[in-house]
This record gives sequence, C-alpha cells and structure tokens, in this order.
Amino acid sequence: MEDNKTALSELGEFGFIDRLMKKIKISDKSVIKGIGDDAAVVDFGNKKTVISTDTLTEGVHFDVSYTPLKHLGYKAVVVNVSDIFAMNAKPKAITVSLSFSSRYPVEAIDELYEGILLAAKMYGVEVIGGDTTTSLSGLIINITAMGVANEEDIVYRNGAKENDLLVVTGDLGSAYVGLQLLEREKQVFKANDKIQPDLEGNDYVLERILKPEARADIIELLSKMEVKPTSMIDISDGLASEIFHICTQSEVGCSIYEDKLPIDPQTVLKAQDFEMNPTIVALNGGEDYELLFTIKQEDFEKVKGNPHMSIIGHMTDKNAGVNLVTRDNSSAPLTAQGWDAFLKREADDEGKEEE
Repeated sequence: MEDNKTALSELGEFGFIDRLMKKIKISDKSVIKGIGDDAAVVDFGNKKTVISTDTLTEGVHFDVSYTPLKHLGYKAVVVNVSDIFAMNAKPKAITVSLSFSSRYPVEAIDELYEGILLAAKMYGVEVIGGDTTTSLSGLIINITAMGVANEEDIVYRNGAKENDLLVVTGDLGSAYVGLQLLEREKQVFKANDKIQPDLEGNDYVLERILKPEARADIIELLSKMEVKPTSMIDISDGLASEIFHICTQSEVGCSIYEDKLPIDPQTVLKAQDFEMNPTIVALNGGEDYELLFTIKQEDFEKVKGNPHMSIIGHMTDKNAGVNLVTRDNSSAPLTAQGWDAFLKREADDEGKEEE
C-alpha cells in the first residue's frame, strides 16, 4: 500500500460512516430520515413502493484490474434502478452495503462512492443508508433500490398476451463484446506487461460494459406516448433469457425475427473480430440494461419508427414455443445461453473435482 493511502482501520467503521455522511446530502422531501439511525424513514404518500436488490461480487461480476472503481460504483446503481424502471416505476432511494478487504484503502472506497453518488444524482435517487463490513474474498457491493408508482401504472412480467408485439430498446450485444475486448487485452498484458492495452476506437462497446445507463428516458417516453406495456423486464442476463422469463410467466409463446434485432455496427465488427456470430452475441450477451416489453397491437402506430425502440417479434400461443425466425425465413426453437451465476459456478466446481 502506498504511503499516501489511508487504511480503513485508521478510521474504523463509525469514522468511515461519518466520512460518508459528510458527502451525502438529502434533497428529496419524501426522505424523513436517512443515514445515521437504525433505519431510514421515507414517506411516498399514496403511491406503491417497488423494491429491488442486486449484489455485485469481485471475480464474478467485475474485475478490478480493468474496471475503474468510479465506473463500478456508477454501474452498481444503474443495475438496480434499471430493475425499478422495468416495473414502470420511478426510483427514489437506495441503500448501499459494502464488504471489502484491507487491500482497499479509504481513497479507493472514496472513488467507488464518487461513482455511486454521481449515478444517484443522475437518476434522482437518494442514498439513505446501508452497511459496511470486512471481506475475505475481495469487494462485494449490495444495493437495494426503492421506487414508487401508481398501482395502475406498474407493469409485471406476466401480462403478455397472444399477438402482443415484442419491443426492445437501444441495441444489443455491445456490452458483451466490450467485455471480450477487455479480457483479451488483460491476457495479452499478463503474458507481456511491456505491451500496453490496445483499446483505441472502441469507446462505445467499452462504455456499454464499464458504464452502462438505465433507460429512464423510455419510461418517460412511453408515458408521453400513452403506451402502457403489457409486460416488461430489463435485459441483464441476455435477450433470450429475458424472453423466456416473460413467456414462462405470461404463459405464451413467442416468435422473434433475426433481421429485426438492433445491433450497433461497432458491435458487429468487434464480434466478427472475435469470430462470433453477432446474432448469438445479441441474443445471449447480457448486461445491456435495455428494456424488453410487450405492447398491444393497437399501439403499433405509436411505437413504429421510433429511433429508441425496435419491434422484434410477437407473442404466440404457448404451445407454439419460443422460436427464432432466421434471415432465410426458417424457424427454429430459441435457446437461452445467457448468464446464470449458479450454473456457471456448478460447472466450475465440477471441473475442479475432475482435476
């Protein structure tokens, strides 16, 4: 540890909390009590409260060797508020719990919190509490997000109906190819530390993996268009996986069209550089944090041609299954190969047992 770094043990837990409290200013009048007591107190009036939580673990969800801590803090907030937007709700407050080892000095945690507070400001949420503790396995970030919505505005995963249109925002697969680029350059550097990472010209895909944005704009846009989705989910584990979630919970089938999938040209080029099929990347990449939702046929004209949305398919009878219609107009059952932490962990464990 460098001499100009402050060990967390010098501050202690309460000293560290006091340090954080000086950085966090509450501006939302619905927050009656924030950090500094046994629990936060909020008053959202007559609206329904929506709550979601996510945990990011070092070595599983992120690699600090190529992830700036400020970006990581920002992304940790985005991951959570994206879930609130996926309920057609507005995020209002978050709690932040951190576990970290002694190799992280105070200044490193300060940097992480800079990103957290920047994202909180960006999405209009208050940091109202949390927890800190030590860790023997690196950095662990847990954020709980709370949002509000009128009961009649909340959208669930189970509302899709046969013949509804399937819509996705933004573009897909860019975060995954950005991750592949970072992993490749890391391996090159490990093999020869005199070779500096070559990341020039890849700003878009790198930003998509290191500093994604949640689609607050889409929630506002849908409201202005007077379109209420019949079902909705955010894309964290891959498009195909999220489609299966909607189909399973709504008890419908689905046909999606390969030529309708929105893929950025840079993503296509980088996927080809890695000898990957761009369609497979778009379907299974994950961490795009776009929104996937269904709408009634009667809302087609409102959505058609909108530059922020792509109609990629339609819902079918449950017995028809979930299918991908390829560019040559053939149809095949869709499979989901997106992120599954437990399946991956089990596979890793089995591999270790075989060695």
